[in-house]
Amino acid sequence: MVVLIVRQNTKSKKNIDDLLADGKRILDSQKIESYVLDAALLLADAAGLSREELITHNDYTVDDLQCKRYFALLERRCAGESVAYILGRKEFWGLEFYVTPAVLVPRPDTEILVETALAMLRSRTAVSGASLLDLCTGCGAVAIALKHTCPGLEVWAADISEEALLVARKNSETLGCAINVLLGDLYDAVKERRRFFLITANAPYVPSAEIDLLSSEVKNEPRLALDGGIDGLDIIRRIIASAPLYLEAGGYLALEADPSQMETIAALLKNSGFSEPVLHQDLSGNNRVIMAKAAMESGPEN
Repeated sequence: MVVLIVRQNTKSKKNIDDLLADGKRILDSQKIESYVLDAALLLADAAGLSREELITHNDYTVDDLQCKRYFALLERRCAGESVAYILGRKEFWGLEFYVTPAVLVPRPDTEILVETALAMLRSRTAVSGASLLDLCTGCGAVAIALKHTCPGLEVWAADISEEALLVARKNSETLGCAINVLLGDLYDAVKERRRFFLITANAPYVPSAEIDLLSSEVKNEPRLALDGGIDGLDIIRRIIASAPLYLEAGGYLALEADPSQMETIAALLKNSGFSEPVLHQDLSGNNRVIMAKAAMESGPEN
């Protein structure tokens, strides 16, 4: 039904304002909460305009080819495909990241992980020369955002997915942020055991049984990057258990997870010898990131 509605309007809607109204109506009819923003982003892309130009060029006449493209994009959005995948890009930390269905779409909440890491890095006498390992890096959003903000930071980004690392490498090159991209299952990616001042991870943390309950948009994202096992903490447990072997003495581990998991994660950290964990809230006031300091004797011998 959505396809028919879309096609019936492709010949009659030429004006930016009318097309935008049409797009909002179609997306809203499919219960897409972000229908206003999504319609604007898709129309701007189809018409070859920036979002700012879309506002100032409300009387702009869209040609037939652009109009057809717009409704084709709306069709994909109605089918549950995210705007980020449709356009192949997503803004994060003020940077435009290339994304594909091989990686999770960077989310605003994950910027809390970047902010938390930055605060800790800046507490050092000198950020230059400090080393960071970002596990489950995906498109490289966290690793690249930190490198962009702290050019002197040595950054390693690891992921088990080779397809995801192709995306991370492209973002590293396009955004001019040189990071070391490593393929492997968590710490296995670090060929030569070394110490890091900080380890970050936005690991899979959705309980397996809840994957099918997610929105169609999220379910289109790679299951490998979502599924955290029975309670959602399989990967996080592994990260915490081995972290002391890869952290400098007194180094830090920062993890993003679901607010409901924070109490359990805090206990896991304490059991692995970390100091009292500190929680950091997202914009909604939920505990989104947890950070803890490793024991002073942590880290392998050289």
